[in-house]
Order: sequence, then C-alpha cells, then structure tokens
Amino acid sequence: MFHERLRAGDPLVGGWVSLSDPAVAEVAAPEFDFLMLDTEHAPNGTETIANQVRAVEAAPGEAVPLARALDNDVGAIKRLLDLGVAGVMVPMVESAAEAREAARAANYPPEGDRGVAAARASDYGRDLDGYFETANERTVLLVQIETEAGLENVEEIAAVDGVDALFVGPADLSANLGCFRQFDDERFAEAVDRILAAGAAADTPVGTLGGTPEALERFGSMGFDYLIAGVDFLHLQRGNREVRDAADDQLED
Repeated sequence: MFHERLRAGDPLVGGWVSLSDPAVAEVAAPEFDFLMLDTEHAPNGTETIANQVRAVEAAPGEAVPLARALDNDVGAIKRLLDLGVAGVMVPMVESAAEAREAARAANYPPEGDRGVAAARASDYGRDLDGYFETANERTVLLVQIETEAGLENVEEIAAVDGVDALFVGPADLSANLGCFRQFDDERFAEAVDRILAAGAAADTPVGTLGGTPEALERFGSMGFDYLIAGVDFLHLQRGNREVRDAADDQLED
C-alpha cells in the first residue's frame, strides 16, 4: 500500500500535474508511483481535482493521486481529502505548531478534527464507517520545507506525529536563502543536508522535485528518499522543442 511504502522510505517516483485537463493526469499516471495534483500554483479548483483523481484511478498501473493544498487551511485540506486523494501536501510549513495544525486537519477525531461527510472518499457514504475507521492510517501528510523559518525548525517539524514525509521546494528554498535556483550553492547544499538529517533522525522520508534529468541526478546524489520527476508542462515544452529541432534539422539538409 502506498502509505506504507512512503512511510518506509521506499524509493518512490512521482509526477507533477499542473495542467487542468484530466487527460494529462490519465496519460501520466501509468509511468509513476503517484501524481501530485496542484492547487497552490495552478488554476485548479475542487471540481478539476475531482476529475483528475478519477483519471488517475482509471489509468493503468498503481499510481495514487495526491494533492497539494492551496495553503495550511483546514477547509482546503478537508475538501481535497473528501475527493478521495491518498494524501495531501501542505506548502510553506514553518514550525512544529503549523505541522500539528496540518496533521489535525488531515485526521479524523480523536487524532484530529477533520470533519466527517458522506463524500466521494467514502463512496458517497456507502462505506462511511469503513472509511472513517481506516482513513487516518491510510492518508499521508507531506509538509514542505521551503523557507528559512522552516529550515530553522525542521528538526521539530520532522518529529511531529502525523507528518509522514518532508518535501523540499527547491525554487522557494533557494530563493529564501538568497541563491535562487543555484542548486550547487553552498547555502542550498547545507540546507538540504540539514533537512535530510532531520528526516533521518525522525525516520521521516524527505523528497524533492527535479525538472530535468540533470536536476534529478543532482538531487538524487544528495540522498533524497523519493523524487518527483518533472512537471507536466515542462515535459510538453521539452518534447515540442525536441521534435521541432529534429524537423528543422531535416528541412535544412
């Protein structure tokens, strides 16, 4: 099961979906262990995510849908989980108190204060009792470390009960450290080392996103436990550029 694999630190590989058409998620799903459906920096509302979740579930393979919440908000987290995602990612977590808030929002009582409803996650109430009994164990919570404050408190954040994994947002973290996208910079490397050490000490896996094969090789060599391999629109850009270059080469011959 995905939640067991993530918590065990298995070398999982995910994909990132920002584009709204469910076909994008459907096409991507067979290649990955999970897809992260974005609502923070993408124009995706609840209805869009619901259709993307259906697309992932209908696609061949074992990929599960996860979703990134707009922010650390009880309502935002609750609505995503009610759609039936396997877990949520919360951005910009900067303290253990904020991590505990996210954990409580992602869990039913008594561990948390997630509201109960006969939504899609419980087959619209047909399996409400069964879903309620198993949801806390099966739902994963990933929190993003991407600011200096989050870095300073990462040891406490990683140890919060209910936090299943940390995720380094490389663009935001490097920007906040004053070395935007300079991933070879000593400040970024030292920050990653600290986050990885905090995760190891708390037995909490740490992952990140690489937009290119070169970035994935760089981050993989740093020791991350799981990786997200690129973003949908970057794959589209790269593929279009490659075939255009190939066509230009043929026409110039």
